[in-house]
Amino acid sequence: MSNLRDLVVRWQRGWGVARALPVADDVGGALRVRCMQPGRDIEYVALDADEDFASLTRLAALVAGEDAITWLTVPTIDSARAASAVVAAGLIVLKHSELLMTADLRGHPRNMPAAPYRLLTQVDPHGGDSVVTATVRHESGEVGARGTMGLAGTDAVADRIETTPAHRRKGLASAVMSALAGSAIEEGVERGILIASEDGQRLYRTLGWKPVADVLIATTPGNKYPS
Repeated sequence: MSNLRDLVVRWQRGWGVARALPVADDVGGALRVRCMQPGRDIEYVALDADEDFASLTRLAALVAGEDAITWLTVPTIDSARAASAVVAAGLIVLKHSELLMTADLRGHPRNMPAAPYRLLTQVDPHGGDSVVTATVRHESGEVGARGTMGLAGTDAVADRIETTPAHRRKGLASAVMSALAGSAIEEGVERGILIASEDGQRLYRTLGWKPVADVLIATTPGNKYPS
């Protein structure tokens, strides 16, 4: 198994834990999971897009043939070639500039929110794994920022790191990431993985996360892009 393939498998497992999804099925060159979320019923994650380009072409055709609203996530070092394959199969490219990133959480910055905000963290079991949630609240009770990490094996997969529009530019997302990383370390997990949106990439880079591959996201025609 290539290093990228292995990393993608590990990311998908932790991401599934973070979102309480069923275990993905290996369909040969991809993982398929039933997400059952608005605008995202099924998702395929490509595993061999770079090493076996023909497999991506077959996978894109398989996704195009699904009756339900289906996403295809493609980690790759050649996003232009991947995009050409999925478009040729009749899919719509939603995102082509997201990044698969990793970090050693032992060196992660530790940032706390300033008053009038407070930070709350919680660790909940999920099968044999765990889910960490971090929430920053304003003294008014409003949620300023929140995020989740799925702890699966030796990996901590960050997901849905969000800041409420009225509370942006206050360092709250950094505080959420710090809390998640700290909780992961306390649980014995040191390796962080995430897929970063274009908006989030600058934040993660400043916190020490390193890009590994581009991530292209495509879907069946007529779909929109939910979170």
